Amino acid sequence: MEIFVQAIVMGLVQGLTEFLPISSSGHLIIVPALLGWDDPFIDSLAFSVMLHLATLLALLLYFRADWLRLIPAWFASLRDRSIGGDPDRKLAWLLALSTMPAIIAGLFLNDLIEGTFRSLGLVAVTLLIGAAILWLAERLGSRTRHMSELGVTGAIGIGAAQALALVPGISRSGISISAGLFAGLDRESAARFSFLMATPITAGAGVFELRKVISGEAGVDVTLMPLLAGMVAALVAGLLAISLLLRFLRTNPTTVFVVYRILLAAVVVVAWLGLWDR
Repeated sequence: MEIFVQAIVMGLVQGLTEFLPISSSGHLIIVPALLGWDDPFIDSLAFSVMLHLATLLALLLYFRADWLRLIPAWFASLRDRSIGGDPDRKLAWLLALSTMPAIIAGLFLNDLIEGTFRSLGLVAVTLLIGAAILWLAERLGSRTRHMSELGVTGAIGIGAAQALALVPGISRSGISISAGLFAGLDRESAARFSFLMATPITAGAGVFELRKVISGEAGVDVTLMPLLAGMVAALVAGLLAISLLLRFLRTNPTTVFVVYRILLAAVVVVAWLGLWDR
């Protein structure tokens, strides 16, 4: 029963924090550390990969109408060798270009970063760095442009920012929404572009890591029922997080997430210094 509860909690954490600008990778390090969980399955690559695939499904379900337009539009642009004035063809190519920096960074730096930036102390630092970037983006961004007005330079810039999310604590949605705000997008457009851009990246990363699981590199037996419970929790929480964030950003600033990141960093520092149990 204990592992079942832990799997559900970790699924909820993954689903919520994958899309809120507060860092899923950071939370997946912080939560087990603070709660004293060290079950090999909960900490395993296999479980992490399947939770990420569940949040990928959340993205595909929520934005299914967008992808049913964008994918045919992209192939049509290849067939016609033209984007023309079609906004779907333009957006499809901007999304494709924006994924390039993260793909390159993931191929060459993922293993190095995963092995270097997983301590609580470093996560506290990156939480604060992400908070500062989000705070600056909120104040310096003009927030006057819709997603349809984004250009190639802005899309690549957002994609380059997304590549920094390999570092735990930075947050993929946080850093890409910040980059969108710096590019002049309104908050909802920045979040929507961030989520659309995250879909192929999450799919690629999931397939890459799933290969390790299938090849036996996961190094742990998969427990089916806790795995399914965690995936369902991640899927439901992910759908909820996407919907709530998009609605929230229509009328509210990102300040609450900046404050949360700072408070969480303080809690992490206390735990890291060994003061939590004193």
